[in-house]
Amino acid sequence: MSVNPLNAMAMVGMSHRYTVRLDGPTLNMGAWYKVTGLSVSWQQIEHRVGEYGNRVWLYPGTTKYEPITLSRAVGADSQAVQTWLAQTSKNPQPQSGAIQLVDFSGNPIVTWHLNEFFPIAWSIESFDAAGGKPAIETLKLAHTGFLADHLNSQSPA
Repeated sequence: MSVNPLNAMAMVGMSHRYTVRLDGPTLNMGAWYKVTGLSVSWQQIEHRVGEYGNRVWLYPGTTKYEPITLSRAVGADSQAVQTWLAQTSKNPQPQSGAIQLVDFSGNPIVTWHLNEFFPIAWSIESFDAAGGKPAIETLKLAHTGFLADHLNSQSPA
């Protein structure tokens, strides 16, 4: 089965944006033009036994997720974020939800499901109405992961 190169190019997401939504209660936080920090790394663990000379065994250690930073021009969706921040400030509860990379027509290309996330910062860049640039809103989220590595795990006895 061959892939039409034009269709493949359309799926790359050249005029893409990111959408963010919360689960229970469902809240759509709108489209964002920039996402940073969507990354995962593993601590490297070394094990060395004296009787084997310089032989070293390497193992993957703890999973570490960076905070995610979302940026966009302030707009109508910014009010939904302000409402969520006020509710979260009064009753802090980790949320679940997703970040999606969507194409120009809003069709999802890739989805990252976030486990237990909460806001750790929000700001609006300094702006000057005479400068002709939009005000940029930035939201920073801490989270416990987007990989499904927590499924089927055994809890310590």
